[in-house]
Formats: sequence, structure tokens, C-alpha cells
Amino acid sequence: MIDIWHKKFILSDSDRPTNMEDIRPTATDHEALDPKTFSAIETEALFHTIDHTKTETGRLALYRSLARPAQNAQVIQQKQIALREIESNPELRSALSDLAANAVSGERSLKHLLYGEFSGGFATEEPSSRSDKLEFGGYGYRQYQDGTQFAVTLVEQAGNLPRPQSAYLRTLLDAIRDFGESRIYALMKGPVYSMGGKFKTKKEKSRFDLYARFQPSLFKILPILIFLAAGYGILFFFEMLMPQFGASYISYGILALTAPVLPIILLAMGVSDRDSIIYPLRKQFRESPELAKAVEALGLLDELLSFYRYGQSLPGSKVLPEILDEKEHRLTVSQARNPLLIKTIPDYVPNDIHLDLAGRILIITGPNSGGKTAYCKTIAQIQLLGQIGCYFPATQGQLVPAEHIYYQVPDPGQLSAAMGRFGHELQRTREIFFNSTPRSLVVLDELSEGTTFEEKMTISEYILKGFHKLGASTLLVTHNHELCELLQKDGIGRYLQVEFLPQGPTHRLIAGISKVSHADRVASAIGFSRKDVEAHLEKQGGRS
Repeated sequence: MIDIWHKKFILSDSDRPTNMEDIRPTATDHEALDPKTFSAIETEALFHTIDHTKTETGRLALYRSLARPAQNAQVIQQKQIALREIESNPELRSALSDLAANAVSGERSLKHLLYGEFSGGFATEEPSSRSDKLEFGGYGYRQYQDGTQFAVTLVEQAGNLPRPQSAYLRTLLDAIRDFGESRIYALMKGPVYSMGGKFKTKKEKSRFDLYARFQPSLFKILPILIFLAAGYGILFFFEMLMPQFGASYISYGILALTAPVLPIILLAMGVSDRDSIIYPLRKQFRESPELAKAVEALGLLDELLSFYRYGQSLPGSKVLPEILDEKEHRLTVSQARNPLLIKTIPDYVPNDIHLDLAGRILIITGPNSGGKTAYCKTIAQIQLLGQIGCYFPATQGQLVPAEHIYYQVPDPGQLSAAMGRFGHELQRTREIFFNSTPRSLVVLDELSEGTTFEEKMTISEYILKGFHKLGASTLLVTHNHELCELLQKDGIGRYLQVEFLPQGPTHRLIAGISKVSHADRVASAIGFSRKDVEAHLEKQGGRS
């Protein structure tokens, strides 16, 4: 179960917290999704669609799940079991919701403590907007008090929660409770005793230690009492022992001159507390694996609550797919709808998905505007939602977690490259092929564009046959029915086509290969048919 802890925590030993840019896949650091696929399947939009988290930690956990989806079937199954328990247990769901809601302001205080820079003075304002750093006035006392109190409250609330049935939920709550047994928690709960850059908890300090108790406040009682005692001592000395020198005037004069010293002393103590206590302590907090896991657990709990709320918000049917632990990818879904379009298109037309051992290669044909691209994105997005343990809009589903999800689309931004469109797209296909495995999902939206028909046929044929032998689930969108017929002769692939009626596309995918061109219909619809061109030329000729 330790697999639930991903490598990127909300806490780190850097000088800033983790943010979404740190989590997004890069060319050199990606797992199931590479950067181009992340963009092509609209992962950012998918995140905003399913995001019902309350905490910043929860948002980061959810974003990370989408950017770096789990590949371990057991982990996904455990998340589903936990989600079903949250759905079926209102008491537990309410308690977890309260935990997340109460953490909203506290987690911000912890972030300010761990990553803030404190410029001094008596002010303790909100972060400065002058830079990308968390800059505050004051010496960090307020942030220390609020941030450590958040950690203490989190542990106390987790300890009062009912014991869940699912192992995943128990692991998350145990991570918070285990933090409550750590030395870092004892330091955060206080009191803290310090001396020479070293710190002790109340339990660690003996009666004979010279460690001083840290008071997270600028106005410390002992220095003020000493200063007042000194002032009264001066008055007593001159008033009682040396009245013959007009001592009252001298004593009050001395007090008037020394009064400004108190703020200076307090500010100097604030600098000392910040540099020798708060900064060193927060470095220990940042490096604590127990605190990191506790905060991580809060985020993952909030992520599960977000899944539940997203499921409740879905119009129509929803499903948690059956997660299969197999060596080859599979995705079968009944009545699948696109997660991004169903709220804007209430009558969205559902379609089934069958990517299994009997149909590793799926080829879709048909004219533009029929729904081919929407269907492809639906497949990738549903795979991704199922793989993070979330609901998706359908009536039934089964899937094997994909080691890699690849989605290739034409990239207009690269058309000016020296190799041209064909070379650039072929290089992308090569990258996908040599990194794919039998547990990969590959979507190719057109293939071998930018070359002659004969070359396109030859190259597309050996590429598709290569993916077939490789065993990856591969979906190809093409207008090339000749390629389909060529592959069909070798018994390769399943074939779907966009259904068109006289009045237009139905957005249903039906069995078969489309050989009918709808180019003239599309051209007519936008006013650029052959008749439109001839009418325009005739009109121009009349003017001349």
C-alpha cells in the first residue's frame, strides 16, 4: 500500500512548495502520459471538470493523479473500494468532509510557515505581491503559531474519525495518526526548548538542562519585566537614596532616554528568534517524511471526496469500471459519453468501446464533422479517469491500467521544421512505437500525412502491422479506405465508420468502412462548393 505515495510531495526541502508546473509531464520526466498526449487529450480541461476538491493539497493530489496516473491495478482497486465506502457511509463521508473543510485555512498557514520569508518589523501582513515569493512583515511568529496549530488540529481530528473498513482509507488516516507519534509533531505541538541551534521537546528536556523555552511572540514577558524592574530600580535609587541631588528629575530623564531601548531590544530578539529558531525549525518540518505523508494523506482524502462529488454531478449514468490486472491492455465500455462534452451537449450520443484481445487494432473511417476525434478523445479520457480510480460517464466498463497512453495529432507549430510535416509526424509515430508495450493505449489521428498516396499506403501498412504484432491497443483515424481493405485481407483490425443520414451525421459509430465522401456536403454547408465558386466567378465577370 506504500505505492500510494508518489514521488512528488506537497512538502519538500526546496525554498518553495510544489505547484502544478512541477507535476506536469515533461519530455524527460513522464510516466503514463508524455507532454504531447497530456495536451492533446485536454487533460487540463478534464482536471477542471472533475475538480471538486476543497484544499490546495487535494487539488495538487488530483492534478498529479491525472498527470501521472497509477499503473498498479491493486492500488486503483483499493481507491475504488474506498470511494464506494465514502458513497455508502454518510457518517464517514460527513466526517471526512469536515476534516477537509477545516483544513482549508490551516494548510495555507502551514505553507506560509514552511516557505515564507519574514522581513522583520512589527507588521504581520499577508504575503507581498511584489514577487513570486511568500514575503511577510514580522518575524514569522503568527505563521509559526497558525501553521503548527494546523498540524496539531489535523492529528486531533483524524483521531476522532470513525474507523473505516477499506484498507486505503485506513492507510491514509494512519499516516496522519502516525505523524502524531513523531518527534516533529511534538515540536510543533510544543513547548519547544532551544539552545545553540539545538531543540528539545518537553519529553526530551530534563530538569537540569539549560535549554530556554521558545515563546512564539515578539512581546516576551521576561524581558519586559526585567526592563520595568530596571526602571523602577532607577527611580527607587534616586528618590529614596539620593533625594539631595534633585533625583526625581534625573531619574525621569534617564527613563525618558532609555524608554526607546525596549522596542530595539524586542526587535533584536525577533531577529534572533527568526534566524536561530523559526527558520531552523521549519527546515526540520519541511524535511520530515511523517509530516509530508500526513499532508499527502489529507490531499488524497480530499481527492476521493472530489471523485464522489464529481460522480454526483454527472448527468445520466456513471460507473466505476472493473480494474483488471492483466499483462495486455484492454478497455471495454458500454454507452460511453465524453466527460468534457456531456454538460454542454445534453443529448450527447453515446458509443461503445471495444479494445480487447479480439480487436487490438481499431480503425475508424468517415468524413470530417462526424465525431471521430470526439470518440478518440473519449477513449483516452475515459481510460485516464478509470485509471485514477474515478467515475466516468457510461453504463459499464472494464479496463487494464495502461503503462503508456499516447495520442498523436498533427502539430501545426512544427510545419516549418527542416524535415517538413511528414518527417515530423513520422518521428512522433516512431517515438510512440518504440516506447509502446502490450499494456499501452495508442491513438493515431491520421498517419503518414504530407506524402504521396503510394508512400502513405506502404508506410501506414507496415506501421499498423507493427503495432498489431507489438500487441498495443491501437486506434487509427483515417480517410484511407484502401488501407483498411489491405489490412482486412490479412485479418488485422476491427472497423468502425461514422453513421451519416441524409440530414447529416448521427455521431454514432457503426461497423464497416466508409467509402463515401461528404466533402461536397461540407463545402456546401460553409458556402464554398463548386456551385458557390462558379457563382462568384460569374458575378466577378459581370462586374468587369
